[in-house]
Amino acid sequence: MKIYSEYQPAFMGTARQFNTEVALYDYEKVIEHLMEDMSREEAVEYFEFNVVGAWHGDDTPAFFYHKDSP
Repeated sequence: MKIYSEYQPAFMGTARQFNTEVALYDYEKVIEHLMEDMSREEAVEYFEFNVVGAWHGDDTPAFFYHKDSP
């Protein structure tokens, strides 16, 4: 299972898809963490391209989007 230690405060637990268990992170909490060093727009762009858009095979983490997220 791929774990992002730098996003530990956003770790929610695990999710299952078929027979695979993956790490589950709160999308907004990751963005808030990244906003310590950049604007929201920069944080979202960085996260979407470099993290959400990355494929780690079956270990690729999942990101939970709240229904009321911006």
